[in-house]
Amino acid sequence: MTLLTSGHAVAGADEPPAVSAGKDPVTQELDALLDALPDQLSRQVFTHASWTERRSDTYERLAFLGDSVLGLAITSHLYPRLEADRFGPGRMTKIRAQVVSGAACREVAERLGVPERLRQAAPPANSPEVGLLLETERVLASVMEAVIGACYLQNGYEVTAHAVVAAFSDQIEAALQHPVDFKSALQELLAARGGHAGYRVVREQGPPHKRTFEVTVSTGDDLLGSGCGASKKRAEQEAARAAMERLKP
Repeated sequence: MTLLTSGHAVAGADEPPAVSAGKDPVTQELDALLDALPDQLSRQVFTHASWTERRSDTYERLAFLGDSVLGLAITSHLYPRLEADRFGPGRMTKIRAQVVSGAACREVAERLGVPERLRQAAPPANSPEVGLLLETERVLASVMEAVIGACYLQNGYEVTAHAVVAAFSDQIEAALQHPVDFKSALQELLAARGGHAGYRVVREQGPPHKRTFEVTVSTGDDLLGSGCGASKKRAEQEAARAAMERLKP
């Protein structure tokens, strides 16, 4: 069965995408959707802002869309698994934040082969900077969200959400078995050293309906880390995670 929605051919939920042998079994479903994207949409997914004069040709708008699809897909999957008497809204929010964090998106992006796709998409004149981009969690996480946004435009929610949950299955299980509240963990670590974590919003970008926040965390005059997110809370968690990485023995 194939549905037609807003001019896009949408595979039915009972019609999974074909997968290729040799692909990572966790990400192969999303990989198949990515491989099947039209050329124009695929190029946009892997175009960095520094590679074009037209901002609309980059992955940024798709990443904004993909962030929402990712959040809904993971929330819809987690909700029936989290018993109401054990998981209140606050705890559920922290688990979801861990699954969709920049670190989690980067892990999935690497398994999906995003770094190599970016290398192939880079204009020859920009090839030297690709290595630096591939070391930036924010870039890989944003491209990962752009992949999801593009797949949603092409295939609709149900097909894309199914592939997303499969691709993030390891991150989902890790968050359920070992939930991490980076802000609390950082505060406990600093308290043991007689310190305290202070958070500050240093940048807000975009219109109100798609605002991005950048937050730094410090103890005294020592800057420990920074993070970005679609909400202040998410940005704070990312900053705290970066600080924990820095302070690890």
